[in-house]
Amino acid sequence: MSNILVLGGTGFVGRHVCEQLQRAGHRTTVPTRHPKHADQVRHLPLLTVLTANIHDVNELTQLMAGHDAVINLVAILHGNERSFEQVHVTLPRTIAQACERSGVKRLVHVSALGAATDAPSMYQRSKARGEQVLQAAPLDLTVLRPSVIFGEGDSFLNLFARVQHWLPVFPLAGADTRFQPVWVEDVARAIVHALDHPTSVGQTVELVGPEVFTLRELARMAGQAAGCPRPVLGLPRALAYFQALFMEMAPGVPLMSTDNLSAMEVPNVASPASAGVTTQASWGLKPASLRAVLPTYIGPEAGGLGPRNRLLRLRAKGRWSA
Repeated sequence: MSNILVLGGTGFVGRHVCEQLQRAGHRTTVPTRHPKHADQVRHLPLLTVLTANIHDVNELTQLMAGHDAVINLVAILHGNERSFEQVHVTLPRTIAQACERSGVKRLVHVSALGAATDAPSMYQRSKARGEQVLQAAPLDLTVLRPSVIFGEGDSFLNLFARVQHWLPVFPLAGADTRFQPVWVEDVARAIVHALDHPTSVGQTVELVGPEVFTLRELARMAGQAAGCPRPVLGLPRALAYFQALFMEMAPGVPLMSTDNLSAMEVPNVASPASAGVTTQASWGLKPASLRAVLPTYIGPEAGGLGPRNRLLRLRAKGRWSA
């Protein structure tokens, strides 16, 4: 049994990772500045929630004491140059410093498919710089790059379903961009696999699903699964930009931002074998099909009110615990 520190353990991916770690028998520590955010994982018997600021190197060093490995899941999808830099570059630098001070060498870092210093979006470029920071540190590092992640509680296909619940036509920026979506459970399984197999040290692995879809196809599938299919209208570049700009200025979590639009200038699919990276298939992990998983969590009540999502909402409200 290992002691694992999970940074970002209260988020969408983090909740699934914590459950997978429990099944593997690992003791898990999840730090958060807002303990209420941990309501969906605190019921797990081998998990401890601690209130802490992981951006403070001294606090993070103290947190790492007694742990065998660290998993970093912390990320933001929407922001500006400063916020991306803080979360995707400065935090990895802080993690590397805390690892050196505490003597913890093993780190599994979750980056993003398409991360590159010359990528079109701030998000992708900041992810690449974060990888570079960690690769330059004396760590036993595994870097995982997932494509867009779907599953129970996602802010992707669930959001597409909700939009089509109240719009007669769905105008969509970047409709022809290709994606290779990966199930959140497969991402969590790959993270734990990397942790449990020392041969993954030094590898950069892309996590992708078995199928490639355009964004238009994904939007249509979400609407059909939710029982409210709508015509999807692909927008030309100029209109797409103004749609994205409007959405990022609106209150709440945006469906699209101008930086997201920039990211869609290149396909979000697995790299060719010549690129020097591999996929989870090299580990013998077979990802699930989106077509098979989607109906299990997006039902006729647009918004992903499948059985598991109802359970997660009850947990979040404190009305049920294991």
